[in-house]
Amino acid sequence: MTFPGVAESPNIWRWPEVYEAENAAQDATGALWEALAESVDLSGDVLDVGCGDGFHLPRFATTARSVIGVEPHPPLVARARARCADLPSVSVVGGSAASLPIPDASVDVVHARTAYFFGHGCEPGLVEADRVLRPGGALVIVDLDATRHSYGAWMRASAPGYDPRSAAGFFTAQGFSTRRVDTLWRFSDRATMAAVLRIEFTPAVADRAVNGTTGLALPVAYRIHVRRRPTGLLPP
Repeated sequence: MTFPGVAESPNIWRWPEVYEAENAAQDATGALWEALAESVDLSGDVLDVGCGDGFHLPRFATTARSVIGVEPHPPLVARARARCADLPSVSVVGGSAASLPIPDASVDVVHARTAYFFGHGCEPGLVEADRVLRPGGALVIVDLDATRHSYGAWMRASAPGYDPRSAAGFFTAQGFSTRRVDTLWRFSDRATMAAVLRIEFTPAVADRAVNGTTGLALPVAYRIHVRRRPTGLLPP
């Protein structure tokens, strides 16, 4: 099934096994998860938009009452369901950010990670998040911060049309607070690191990134954008 308005995520859609290694390498210090837990209450009902193959769903399930993963790409829905088959508090459904297949005011947190880089254009997803959030709930968007570290420079070089400062300004104008987090990506070996960088960047930039990285770790910065649904409001 194809969902209208969904843009392909070429890294995970085309190379899910390499992306699995990327997920495993990310946030080696735990700083991002720590900041996320400090920013929003993850003990209630959590919705992960664009959950991919469900890599983060078991982590949410360690604290959440229930976890729903929504993913538009059917092969990834199947992988996520298989990953979470033994977790009764987790369910995975096909759907898009602009048309979430869950009821109004039914979750406490909507989480979207590395899905809304450009800011502009994601307004339908923001409206849908507000619809499914309970009053007092939080929409949290986690983006890579392309203004910092070598990784940010490689991102900008690979996508010259992307303006990370404009994206950050968009979220501020939409009423989000922003928290910046530094962490590390740490790989098991250089072959894995090279494979990951080659699905994230253009060939020339990937070559520069691989050759310019010594060892198995590289610093990466993130932004956590949070907006809370006002209490006392009911869906229209």
